[in-house]
Parts: sequence; structure tokens; C-alpha cells
Amino acid sequence: MMKTIKKLSLLSILLMVMVACNTKDKEDHSKHNKSKETTFYTCSMDPQVKEDKPGKCPICHMELTPIKQDDTEANEISLSKQQIQLGNITTQTISKTQSSLEQNYTGVLSINQEKIKTISARAMGRIEKLYFKTVGDYVAKNQAVYQLYSEDIAIAKQDYFTAYKQLAMPGDFGKNARNMLNAAKQKLLFFGLTNAQIESIKTSKEVSPYTIFYSTASGTISEISTTEGSYAMEGSPIIKLADLNSLWLETQVNVNYAKNLKIGQKAQITFSDFPDKTINAQVSFINPEINPDTRLLLIRLEISNPNLQLKPGMQAMAKLTQSNLKGLYIPVDAVIREENASYIWVEKRPGVFENVMVETGIETNGMIEIKSKIDSTKKVVITGAYGINSEYIFRKGSDPMEGMKM
Repeated sequence: MMKTIKKLSLLSILLMVMVACNTKDKEDHSKHNKSKETTFYTCSMDPQVKEDKPGKCPICHMELTPIKQDDTEANEISLSKQQIQLGNITTQTISKTQSSLEQNYTGVLSINQEKIKTISARAMGRIEKLYFKTVGDYVAKNQAVYQLYSEDIAIAKQDYFTAYKQLAMPGDFGKNARNMLNAAKQKLLFFGLTNAQIESIKTSKEVSPYTIFYSTASGTISEISTTEGSYAMEGSPIIKLADLNSLWLETQVNVNYAKNLKIGQKAQITFSDFPDKTINAQVSFINPEINPDTRLLLIRLEISNPNLQLKPGMQAMAKLTQSNLKGLYIPVDAVIREENASYIWVEKRPGVFENVMVETGIETNGMIEIKSKIDSTKKVVITGAYGINSEYIFRKGSDPMEGMKM
């Protein structure tokens, strides 16, 4: 009986010890969970340095400063009235306003590709002579461009000449000759001969296989595609003529600005070579494809050049103005911009500020558009945003958006 009592007493004591240990462990663990403050060491000169023990900064070798980090307010910072005053920190509520956007873009004048005329070979043959051999030469309408040796044209000329000689024959011979003459003339017109050239065949002593072709337009030679003595197929290009009375100005525009541009948008064009010259132009083309490398969009303006004073290759500047753009605008310095994110500081309550990630838009006159929805009752930090950001990094030892980056 005594042995049984002793065993029961011993078991009771062991049970009390185990309960006491478990209670102690629970109390210690609970206290550990409630305390979320951690201390790290950073440098006032290099706040990116973050160490878990005291020592010297590995960059400037100053003594590291202990900082308590409170994880319960990861994106907030509290400042005293003196800090707010010294940091020139001001806030205000923002609302949608209308603004005018004026942007300058540089580009280079180029040939208007829509105004290029190609003079091509009208029949298969050999280029016997080129009357213009230099790019940049001006060719007037009806000037001789090239001479072609062509057997096909020679046969058509002979048919015309023979039919003409048979017109005076009596009866059906004369009637058939008239039909042959008309058919041969249509063929010669198809080959590009002028009426004067065709009429001259009637009085020639013999039919020549050589034919001179004349320009059907005026312009400046932009390309010569053949040489004397070379053979040309029907339709192959001989020279290209550019009408320099109209030029193109192409430039690259940030996609944020291009969203508000439209065909016909007016612009003022100035030139570095002619400081006093200003031309009004319009946007004639907006490329639907964005350059994937630069994230820029090509736009084109058509420039009038009636006196040919402007030359392809000249540098020009286009000033584009967009009026009545409605949106949320704050000073550019109020936005903290990083590689993958942009954010602003908002006053959560007096003396306490939190950072908010935002999407930005166009910039104009020192202001930047905020495309994200902002609580109209909240005050946004307008000045001193970078000061708040630096103080936050110094205290927390990390970037405000570090946990929010993708």
C-alpha cells in the first residue's frame, strides 16, 4: 500500500513539473510574438548599408548607427513638426485640372516618298545613252532621259511605216492599211512614244531601232538604277525623280504623349540652319507599331518647300501643342521614380506619411500626370518628398517599395 502511494505522489510531482514547463514555454513564446521590433545597424552617409551587428561602414568607414525597425508600419514614417518644417514638407489635395502640353521633338528632313516618280523602260532593250548620270540633277518635264535600242519597238515602227505607205492603194488594200496604221500607232503609244515621234516616222527615210524617251514629270534625281550599255527588261526602273516641293520630317515620340496625338495635329517647325524660319505643318502619319527596344513611336509631318530652300538631311525641330488635356497633375519632384516603380508620399494623419505606388503619364511644364486613382480626401506631399524618402531609408534600412516590386 505504501509503495502505491509513493508512486502516485511521484507521478503527481512529475505532472506538475511538465505543466509548469509548458506554461512557461507558452508565456515566453507569446512574449516573443508580440515583440516585432528588430534592431539593425546602418550608416547615415550610406543608408543602403544594413548590418545585424555594430561596426564600421564598409563604404565610408564611419561608425554604424543602431536603428529599430517596426514591421507593423512597413510603409509609413512618422515625423516631428520640426522635421516637417526643416524638410520644407508641404501637402495639398489634388483634383483633375486642364492643362496644355507643349513638346519639342527633333528630326531630320527626308524625301517625301509619296512624291517620287519612277521612269522605267517601256520595252526590253539596251540602254544606248543616259542623258543624266548624277544623283541630284534636276530634270524638267519633257527633257530627254535615255535612248533605248529595242527590236520590239523597231518592228512596231516598221508596221506603222508600211501601213502608212499603203494608204494610197485602191480598194481593200487601202482600207486594211488604215486598220493596220491605227493598230501600229496604238502599239507605239503603249511603248511610250509621243505623237510627234510617231508622226516623224511617216517622213523618215528608214526606220531606226533607236528611240529617245522623255521625262513625264519634273523633279530631282534621287536614284539612277542603270548604266549605259546595260540591258533593261520591260518595266525595269531607269531613274527616280523626287519632288522636293514637299518633304517629310520624321521623329520619335514617347508613347505616353502619342496617345493624345492625331492625324492633322498642327505643329510649328523650326530649323537650325534657318533660325528665323518657321513653318506650320501637320502630322500626316502615326506609326501603329511601337519600337520594342526604345518604347518610342514614329510620327511623320509633311513640310511644304515651294522655293526648294530646305534640303533633305537638314535637322529640324517640331513643336507640338496639345490643349485641354484633363487629368491629375502634381510637381515632377513629388514623384519618386525608380527602375520598376513610381510612388508618392501621402499624409495618412498629421505627422504620419505613407507611400503609394502610382502610374505616371505625360510631363508638361514641370508637372507630371498621375493616372492612378487617388483618394480626393488625402493630402499628397508636393514638396520635400525626397527628404521623406531619405529619412525613411535611413530609419528602415530599405527602399519603401522593396516589398511591392514585382
